[in-house]
Amino acid sequence: MTTSIQNMNLADLSSRDPKVKYGSARNLLAIAKDSPAELYPHIDYFVELLDTENNILRWTAIDIIGSLSKVNEERKVDSLMGKLFGLLNTGNMLTANHAIAALTGVALAKPKFQEKITNELLKVEHYDYDTDECRNIALGKVILALGSYFNQLEDKKAVMEFTERQTKNTRNATKKKAEQFLKKLGKGK
Repeated sequence: MTTSIQNMNLADLSSRDPKVKYGSARNLLAIAKDSPAELYPHIDYFVELLDTENNILRWTAIDIIGSLSKVNEERKVDSLMGKLFGLLNTGNMLTANHAIAALTGVALAKPKFQEKITNELLKVEHYDYDTDECRNIALGKVILALGSYFNQLEDKKAVMEFTERQTKNTRNATKKKAEQFLKKLGKGK
């Protein structure tokens, strides 16, 4: 994709026409997934979108930043870790879930951040969301996230304890994720 098309997609995010705006968001997410280097020069634009009132654009920016961690030559994503961590505790499950996914991408691309990311993800258990069920859904996402790089962690104890607690989660899907995680490690039922 050429830079002119990228710029058109970026400009289209400001369109008043929802079809154009959200179509552009979908296109940019696909570019970020398949060719993140093409969007990396525009990372500052996506950082600005983290503060937008439009949730869909904010979630798009979070997802794109997570993908850009794969090509983080200038280490701009590194400086966004605090911002991404803060998105875990906004009270909004969808924002947290996008942040969990983005942080997972960073953890996989940048193993040096795995310990810090893990510590922040484990805090989700104590955050308040719109409902307890919303927190339980986010906890299921955390289990999946931690499972994606668990074998690379030096200190696994806190993750194991967290996962064992989630086998008693009131949300059946989250409970099953915890049980499957432990079973995969040979520690479950």
